[in-house]
Amino acid sequence: MKTYCALLLSACLSLCSFAAVAHDFTFKDMQGKTQRLADYRGKWVLVNFWATWCEPCQDETPDLVKLYKKHKDTDLVVIGVALDSTKAAISEFIAKYAIPYPIVYSSYTTAETEVGRVKALPTTYLYDPKGQIVIFQEGEITLEDVETFLALKNKHTEQEETK
Repeated sequence: MKTYCALLLSACLSLCSFAAVAHDFTFKDMQGKTQRLADYRGKWVLVNFWATWCEPCQDETPDLVKLYKKHKDTDLVVIGVALDSTKAAISEFIAKYAIPYPIVYSSYTTAETEVGRVKALPTTYLYDPKGQIVIFQEGEITLEDVETFLALKNKHTEQEETK
């Protein structure tokens, strides 16, 4: 029992420290524009790591496009980070899915240095408007997942502000 409690405490501390290690990432997108977390303060920032050959990545892309189009002018931006693909394959993927959000061509090493671990694709990080990581998900993410989370967080924030 003592060992179990120690492991549980260790896991909780690891989760708490996860948000504390968030730092300002910097990437160059496919258009040559610098994408920095600091430039989006005040907005939610979803960073999605993917590859052109990844079927779950292909499946989630239409939802990410919808999410971006719905929220880009108000409260959320999406940045896609392509891993293990060629620039030509990425350009074809962008055209096929009509991706309007910034796409970065990167490597696993750079991804982990700038944002955090990427052990599976797709992997998504969601930063709150203050620049702290609030979600880390390995595997497909949907429009509904993100919007449900945002609605709950916004409701909680409103309740806190009225106290």
